[in-house]
Amino acid sequence: MVALSRKHRVSSISSKAVSAKRARRSHSLEWLRASRMKSINSIPPPKDVPNDFFVWGSGAMCELGLGPAAKTKEVKRPRLNPFLPKDTVGVVDFAAGGMHTLVLDKTNRVWSWGNNDMGVLGRDTSHAKEVLRDADGTDEDEDEDADLNEAESTPGLVDGLPKERIVQLVATDNLSAVLLETGSVYAWGTFRCNEGILGFSRSVKVQRSPVRIENFDNIVQLAAGKDHLLALDTKGIAYAWGNGQQFQLGRKIMDRTRLTSLEPRSFGLKNVKFVGSGDYHSFAITHDGKVLSWGLNQFGQCGISTDVDDGSIITRPTEVTGLSGKGIVAITGGEHHSLALSSSGEVYVFGRYDMKEIGIEKDKLPLDDCVKDAHGNVRCLPVPTKLTTLPSIKAVEAGPHHSLALSRDGVVFAWGFADTYAVGLGNLDEDVDHPTRIDNTATRDHAIELIGCGGQFSVSAGNKRD
Repeated sequence: MVALSRKHRVSSISSKAVSAKRARRSHSLEWLRASRMKSINSIPPPKDVPNDFFVWGSGAMCELGLGPAAKTKEVKRPRLNPFLPKDTVGVVDFAAGGMHTLVLDKTNRVWSWGNNDMGVLGRDTSHAKEVLRDADGTDEDEDEDADLNEAESTPGLVDGLPKERIVQLVATDNLSAVLLETGSVYAWGTFRCNEGILGFSRSVKVQRSPVRIENFDNIVQLAAGKDHLLALDTKGIAYAWGNGQQFQLGRKIMDRTRLTSLEPRSFGLKNVKFVGSGDYHSFAITHDGKVLSWGLNQFGQCGISTDVDDGSIITRPTEVTGLSGKGIVAITGGEHHSLALSSSGEVYVFGRYDMKEIGIEKDKLPLDDCVKDAHGNVRCLPVPTKLTTLPSIKAVEAGPHHSLALSRDGVVFAWGFADTYAVGLGNLDEDVDHPTRIDNTATRDHAIELIGCGGQFSVSAGNKRD
């Protein structure tokens, strides 16, 4: 290996410093220009209704928050979490990540649990021991090997957050963030990329306690992908940061300047009223009703059917014409599928089919719109298609390979990959190919108000009907 000369090293360092300075200057100019624009979005009010909190799915990495002595790591139907009672804790909001969950309680405290390898819990769990389950039980669902980390499997309080009210929580696979009523954002954890840890910021690889994202204000909404975040401000400008290897940040990320992707940056989208995200793709809805998407599109998860081969990418925000005129108010996605919700409560689906993520039965697929593999099997449906088997819906959520929809009368419907029990429908021999009501003793008398999908688990919250 040839050693670099001192002059060469100094030149290289100077070049990086200049690049960083230019990036900061560009960012400042963006804010200056934005300050002259009219505000078109408002920061939402904090949620304040306490709820019962339910969990289900696979919890091998402490995702369910049922404590170390839980008899099973697999919960096949919704179960009330005993550590978050409504009268003393009172869950008002939450966010589910890949292997962890954040909860906001009625007193503005944030609780966390799950795998803490990347610091996503925002609290120290390093000295906790693994605790074997209670061996006295005879439940047929017991795991033979159910040892769980005591601190990670039990909800615990996140330290270091300010006193201002929290209006939203989001969670990626490896990072957590909260939006305050002041419009500022606090985050902790890290971003990962194809090569491993990308980092939390230019100078920090893994951030294990909440810190404020500097020079980032007037934010009204956040959206989380697998390893990237989107944000929307009061002026209608969209921002993105994190891993951009699949163009999910809406801009090209060069290897030599990759660390600049760890700072929130705008990428040309204005007049936006909503941002949404799948694992590796992103969405925006403009004030004039256009739906835009970008990022990985190998299964048509961007809703754009012109290119759906392996590795296909939509490199810049592109209008999803199949959703034009549909009155879309919210949109989200999993690993390779997406869900869009209209103001009238209709749900449109598109993307991968083989694990039944889109919720359309085989004999009801619009075959002319589908893409087939070399064997003639349906690979995906890249054209947004209305789900006709649902009642009026008020919220949709997507895990990597499963989906949830919440009806306006508080009933949850699930479909998709069933092996992890994240659909909450008990023991099943096959994946769920159409929306199916979750109906069990724990939730039957509840009007559910909030739903969420993690990597291999799901969560919900609600109150008993009058």
